[in-house]
Amino acid sequence: MRTRKQLTPLGAVGAGLVAGAVGTVCMDTVRFLRQRRAGGEHNALHWEFAPVRSWQEAPDPGQVGRRLAEAFTRRELPDSAAFPVSTVMHWAYGAGNAVSYGVVSASLRKPRVLYGLPYGALVWLSGYVVLPIAGLYEPIWRYDAKTLGDDLTAHLAYGLGTSSAFWLLSRASVFSRQL
Repeated sequence: MRTRKQLTPLGAVGAGLVAGAVGTVCMDTVRFLRQRRAGGEHNALHWEFAPVRSWQEAPDPGQVGRRLAEAFTRRELPDSAAFPVSTVMHWAYGAGNAVSYGVVSASLRKPRVLYGLPYGALVWLSGYVVLPIAGLYEPIWRYDAKTLGDDLTAHLAYGLGTSSAFWLLSRASVFSRQL
């Protein structure tokens, strides 16, 4: 009798977190290579962890983190918190968002790497729904096709990176049990 490995529920969450971090690296790699092609001179580490000196410079994940922290503490965060909050939120969003991918994918009979494409597109689209409501983005129809296309392809790289890593991790015994 053949046995197969199945992820435990906690294994699906753990594999999703790790896969989301891998997906985030893939997305950031696409964006880094674009900035290099456009004449950027920073190396990958400097680009990834570029200093954020104030909340005016903070990217969207940092702005969301700032709002959450200020709502929770009922205190304004100083500009010195913009860099760590932005960095933590960027990675937490990429890894945490993939937990749902991990749970759904682990419940499928045969998860496929290509499922990362619709997943990446869904993550991309959700940003254009949620972030305008939060006042951080304009409505999607106000962006030009190049901006939307560049953002979509970066999110597709995230989705494929996440699904590929999840597919590999789902076969690792640390996340699964024999059936």
